[in-house]
Amino acid sequence: MMRSRDLIRLSTRMFKTRPMRTSLTILGVGVGIGAILFLVSLGYGMQTLLLEKITTSESLLSLDINAPESGIINLGKRQLDYFSTLPHVKEVSANANIPTQISFGQFTGDALANVIKPSFFRLSGLEPMMGRFFLDTERESDKAPDTNKVIISSTVIKLFNLKPEEAIGKKLAVTLFFTPRETIEGGDSSVVGAMVEKHMEVEIIGVIENNLSSLIYLNVGDLPDLPITEYAQAKVRVESSEFLDPVREQIKEMGFIVTALSDTIAEANKIFKAIQVILALFGIVALLVAAIGMFNTVTIALLERTQEIGIMKAIGAGSSDIFIMFLTESALMGFFGGVSGVILGYAGGEVFNFILNILASRLGGQPVNLFVRPLWFVVGIIVFSTIVGFLTGVLPARRAARLKTLQALRYK
Repeated sequence: MMRSRDLIRLSTRMFKTRPMRTSLTILGVGVGIGAILFLVSLGYGMQTLLLEKITTSESLLSLDINAPESGIINLGKRQLDYFSTLPHVKEVSANANIPTQISFGQFTGDALANVIKPSFFRLSGLEPMMGRFFLDTERESDKAPDTNKVIISSTVIKLFNLKPEEAIGKKLAVTLFFTPRETIEGGDSSVVGAMVEKHMEVEIIGVIENNLSSLIYLNVGDLPDLPITEYAQAKVRVESSEFLDPVREQIKEMGFIVTALSDTIAEANKIFKAIQVILALFGIVALLVAAIGMFNTVTIALLERTQEIGIMKAIGAGSSDIFIMFLTESALMGFFGGVSGVILGYAGGEVFNFILNILASRLGGQPVNLFVRPLWFVVGIIVFSTIVGFLTGVLPARRAARLKTLQALRYK
């Protein structure tokens, strides 16, 4: 039986005797593994980037409530109060839409004002592209509430020909248009007067990304006398994810349309998993081509070392020693191919990300990290590469182990 140290020394001898051929074989495996790492980490990166943009932990526990388009059921204060009394509901935050005219200097345009509580942004999972949102005094009781502040969409920025960073701190003239209503028996409301205008001057403290609509967000605390009787949307935050469905069903029974961001996230995760599998398949094709090259390398090594195998058997090496030696050789090539592939995939991803961020900054975008490489995945593909190398060497190793001593010594 051959000693382990001698077995390893003989298994690694081809790295010295045939360095170019062995290095090219390892590089071929590395390219395949690098392609898998590059493509799959790109898929993970896009998934992470999307989820970070559209969700927070609280938004995943929130339900979006809308009144049906039929208009039979309205979303009013009475309904919001009822939502608050439901079991396991922690918080309710609503959004009222009011037609608005906005003015900045000599520019004037129409917009839609969203009158909200500061908690509305938190439950929506949104983040400002510039500046900040309203202070949530319900959570930060030690701070004074924001007064006469406004958050605007990026479309409003374009309307006033400003850059997001230039808009922060600017004053905006706002005119709200609404019709006074009175509450009648049953909790509904009816029109009782002509259109009323409310003028106010507000300071821009934040910009939210929205390139489709001219929107502004006002703190409901600045408009205590505004007769809001109907809301466009409400967000209901539950205590934990296990209560999402029960609360959803209770609100649906009232006739409202209920959606949850968690449903969208679940569907997005399914799509991204499919994308990652497809991207990995492209890399596996490259790895299979490299595995064929590795098989060819090990087979040629077998032919070149046939006489050597005969000599080893003649001086006492067993068939199992020869078998293990060739398997170790191919497994090592697979391992080093995996390591080199991780290096190539990581370097390729960083270069691609660097170039992309340069282009993004020149076009006015924000830098992003498109590649996410979980440690378990990096370790997994190295192990996978080693297993591929091991399996590739099984057939040549069996052929080498079965060689008869006399035939091997006579081989030329």
